[in-house]
Amino acid sequence: MSGRSAAFPHPLYHKYVLQPYYRDAKIYYFAPMMAANRAHVVMLCRCGIITRENAAALLMALDQVDLLGVAELTLPSAAEDLFFAIEAKLIEFAGVAYGGNLQLARSRNDLGYALTRMALRPLLLAAAADLICLRESLLAFAREHLETLMPGYTHTQPAQPTTMAHYIAGVLAGLGRDMTRLRAAYATNNQSPLGAAALTGTAFPIDRQLCADLLGFDSVLLSTYDSVAASDNLTDVGAVVTSLGVNLSRFSKDMLFWATRESGAIRIDDSFVQISSIMPQKRNPVVLEHLRARISRMLAQAAGIALQCHNIPFGDTQDIEDEIFPLLFGSLETAQEILQLYAAVIDTLEVQVAHLRERAGAGFTTVTELADTLVRECRLSFRQAHSLVSAFVSAAAEGGLSPEQLTVAELQALAAEQLGITLDLPPEHFQRALDPAAFVHSRSLSGGAAPAATAAVLEAQAEQIAADRSWLQGRRQALAAADDALLAAARDLTG
Repeated sequence: MSGRSAAFPHPLYHKYVLQPYYRDAKIYYFAPMMAANRAHVVMLCRCGIITRENAAALLMALDQVDLLGVAELTLPSAAEDLFFAIEAKLIEFAGVAYGGNLQLARSRNDLGYALTRMALRPLLLAAAADLICLRESLLAFAREHLETLMPGYTHTQPAQPTTMAHYIAGVLAGLGRDMTRLRAAYATNNQSPLGAAALTGTAFPIDRQLCADLLGFDSVLLSTYDSVAASDNLTDVGAVVTSLGVNLSRFSKDMLFWATRESGAIRIDDSFVQISSIMPQKRNPVVLEHLRARISRMLAQAAGIALQCHNIPFGDTQDIEDEIFPLLFGSLETAQEILQLYAAVIDTLEVQVAHLRERAGAGFTTVTELADTLVRECRLSFRQAHSLVSAFVSAAAEGGLSPEQLTVAELQALAAEQLGITLDLPPEHFQRALDPAAFVHSRSLSGGAAPAATAAVLEAQAEQIAADRSWLQGRRQALAAADDALLAAARDLTG
């Protein structure tokens, strides 16, 4: 047939598959591959599979590749990927007799999975650090607003008075669980597949645990089949990013409403506001709009991870590796951008405290407490109290009365008319039941809106944030210790 080419690769395959993958591999795989190569050489030598001289030659050749630098590693026309490009350089520097032994007891399958896991680690830890920083910013913000009254909403309508701190504590709770998910994803990811080779392992007497230790993995994936077939370390990243995106997206929706003139709850800092090209009065909260859009991008990337993984056989998944790179690594990079931007917004946010206090009781948001008061003090059933207060509010709304204009005498008259009872409710108890501040302070149960109760929640969240910081430091120290151990092992062989 015309157009048939006998030589690999076809120009279009090279352009659309090999070259893009090679560019991504140079960004994400080069450092992990060099570390994995050194660990493999050390292991082969310690297990007696290659000589010390062979190991030293390979390690010194790897040093030469490092000195050459990833930017100088071009994709040879006959090579498929970064692995073969590096192997070609090793053979060039060490000779085929020594350089050709690097792939003993190893396949691109187990190597590729190890590199993906290693490349994910710094991105997962960076996202964890940014998530911790955002939570710290929200925690400090909430502590400033323990007494800041505001309306809480259900079904997009003013429901009951609460505080800004109580709202933010709820947001922090979700982000805390996202951190737990991220830590679990890191644990799932940080397991070594090395030693599985193509699928079944190898007949060479290798030490899988040694490679895992030198590369900072927490454990070895026991099944060699699972080692090259597992994709849950990838989909776990997508799950974390999805949950984080949904939580932040809902927060963004509220923030955008609060920033409207109709709400007037917050003022976005001028450094995040753009003007209109035609309307002089506009203060467009563009940072929230871009955050909303960027969250959508992150959610799309996360969904793409699952879609890439779901229809491949349970075996070698290398065929999706180059396709999933922009989604997998990109989702975590997008998450970092979002988290950093959000923290900066919170750190500079101004709350319109007096306006929110005024709005907290508007729309009869306190009358749940009035119904509860009737149950406690007048011995009505809750359904009787609910019906009476509902009629009371309807009559007030029809008469154009605000909550401040209501009187206990009007409520008593309505109770006599509708229920045929006499309400013995002191005026001061009636007024307290309609007071937004009293409403909030009465919610003193664990986790409630009362400032003291919310402060206790924030203290528990602060302790969890501190524990997460300790975990992050521990993970980074473990990786650094493995790097040091690998360097020392390599130096021992090269002198």
